Amino acid sequence: MSATIMFDLDGTLVDSLPDIAAAANRMLQDVRVAALPQDIIKTFVGNGLPKLVERVIHHCDLPMSDHADLTARTLAHYNAASCDQTVVYPGVPQALGRLRGMGCVLGVCTNKPETPARHVLEALNLAHYFDCVLGGDSLNTRKPDPGHLEASFAAVSPAGPRLFVGDSEVDAETARRAQVPFLLFTRGYRKTPIDQIPHTTRYDDWDSLPTLVTELLHLKGEAV
Repeated sequence: MSATIMFDLDGTLVDSLPDIAAAANRMLQDVRVAALPQDIIKTFVGNGLPKLVERVIHHCDLPMSDHADLTARTLAHYNAASCDQTVVYPGVPQALGRLRGMGCVLGVCTNKPETPARHVLEALNLAHYFDCVLGGDSLNTRKPDPGHLEASFAAVSPAGPRLFVGDSEVDAETARRAQVPFLLFTRGYRKTPIDQIPHTTRYDDWDSLPTLVTELLHLKGEAV
């Protein structure tokens, strides 16, 4: 049995927090503000780069009128070094290969801007697994608006039921609004306990994902 599966990127397929934090701190260095700990910046991740910069501005008591400039600076720093410290979570390539072997259609739906998202996927040798990549600037909307996820599904030739895989509260809310089963990767960037994040099923080991997908598809088949 096959499915059409969309994946979040940061905190789901790759651990990109070190490079995101470095870009934000280089921006702060530009305006002579002390760097923030990575654990603080982690709490700002999930709603796209403009929102991350907005949260940094509020945290550091900077003028909101500088938002556009600081966002541009952060993006420039990130584009210059988006893969210096970013790594693929263990087991991701193997799991994606197994899913493709099952006939699944795969895509990426991320709030990261599309150009750096594609660059990260290419640099880490993941791009060939995916039939589409929609970033946070690909449309006039982004997660948790379900339109972002719906557009991602619409960008591929569908195969079987639709599923969404992510790591955060934003991803869970997106799936809920789109009425799509949600598979939660528990080792990503979530901010709340697992049992407070709505999910269909969860996993902390990528080796188990293809089996979970198969089980979900069988349950769906039995419900028809």
